[in-house]
Amino acid sequence: MSLTVQQHREQVGLEDGSLFVEGRWQQARSGETWTHHHPATQEAIGRFPVAGPEDVDEAVRAARRAFDESDWPRWRAGQRVKLLHRCAEALREHAEELRGLQALDNGVPLSFGTVYAGSVDVAADVFDHHAGWIDKAGGETLPPYQGGDHLALTVREPVGVVAAILPWNAPFLLFAQKVAPALAAGCTVVLKPSEHATFAVLRMVRLLAEAGVPGGVLNVVTGTGETTGEPLINHPGVDKISFTGSREVGRRIVEAAAPTMKRVSLELGGKSPALVFADADAGMAGMTAMGMVTLGLSGQACVAHTRALVHRDVYDEFLDAAGMIADSVTYGDPFDPGVLASPLINERQLGRVLDLVHQGEREGARLVTGGVRADGELAAGNFVTPAIFAEVDNAMAIARQEVFGPVLSVIPFEDEDEAVRLANDTEYGLGAGVFTTDVQRAFRVARRIRAGTVGINGFQVEPHLPFGGYKQSGLGREGGRGAFEAYTELKSVLLPLSGEMM
Repeated sequence: MSLTVQQHREQVGLEDGSLFVEGRWQQARSGETWTHHHPATQEAIGRFPVAGPEDVDEAVRAARRAFDESDWPRWRAGQRVKLLHRCAEALREHAEELRGLQALDNGVPLSFGTVYAGSVDVAADVFDHHAGWIDKAGGETLPPYQGGDHLALTVREPVGVVAAILPWNAPFLLFAQKVAPALAAGCTVVLKPSEHATFAVLRMVRLLAEAGVPGGVLNVVTGTGETTGEPLINHPGVDKISFTGSREVGRRIVEAAAPTMKRVSLELGGKSPALVFADADAGMAGMTAMGMVTLGLSGQACVAHTRALVHRDVYDEFLDAAGMIADSVTYGDPFDPGVLASPLINERQLGRVLDLVHQGEREGARLVTGGVRADGELAAGNFVTPAIFAEVDNAMAIARQEVFGPVLSVIPFEDEDEAVRLANDTEYGLGAGVFTTDVQRAFRVARRIRAGTVGINGFQVEPHLPFGGYKQSGLGREGGRGAFEAYTELKSVLLPLSGEMM
């Protein structure tokens, strides 16, 4: 199959990117640009500005003015509800175009474009969901505790200027999970997309501006973490940082937030276990786990079940089913409907995944299949064949580190207590799966696992459910009421009802 990614640029109508500040598209003051190379072919497909400290300062000041000086934070609930619904509809109307831009950005195939993380419709659902919280953002009226006759009440107010920093792997969903609740609460936003997935995000911003988001309320600075992200997270005009990405960068954000006590929401990845008990449908469990690790994002998903903890009685059956999925994965041109999985995002990540595969072999795990760079017509891209490791010990690097590639580590266990111990023996706590036909065991084990989301005989992330992690998988939640409230401050108000002193 001949890859024709460059031709798809014209087909999708991709244009070089710009910064978006106070309702205007503009270039970086330095004139510096980033050339994006497609991960499937290494072709240069587009450029966008690299925003420096002065560009970031301009964007934050624009957001600050929109928050402090305009009527945006005080819009009536009905007005804001209608705006978010218009944003949702704009995304749905341009879903096909956006999926094409994502395929050019990060190589996620169009065949994955209706699956949760790759779906524009789900991003639109997130906007609709948060529109529903706007007219319910109430506080409480409380009885006086002491003093004279007075009214004690609480109100929710927007937190202020939000720095929203996106990863490259799921730009639609994560754009919505950060921007929608921020706008719903009345905040203003300075958005920084990943330099590896920028073009779809810029198009989404344009659609929201056309839907009626006022100038200065949503601003975009493009560029690298070092040049653009650092001045953004350190800017004193930012009130809150919302970040999805690596644990190392998350720690850096906590440090940057400390001097001015910025509010912080972090989703920092995981090493999620799938616990497969002897009474489970082991074939289904093997296909589900390996599907999460290979199809679509090729394991480049924070919540992928990359550790399979499998009872010894069904171990071989699980491996056979996982191997069938590994053998069926297809790669190539992301615009080809027969392609089911993406390349790794860049050469650096490809090298890291291959290094961990080699380390797994050195540490004594048995490589059942895969784990090599694809050759032939795919050799120019960042493709690695899906790897399955058997006889893995939970102390091995492939079981401890977030590989972020199509690598499944299969670990045997003897009983329920050992399975739970292994599941919790990790620094992460984002997601988990429990595969069993015993309802009591399903709920018992789900309760014992320290993870933010536990799926039973399957896994799904939904807009109205909180999503986030325990331990070093992050701080806070995205989705649901808690995500909306994370973009607000709670204020207490005391109002005398007579001439008595409170």
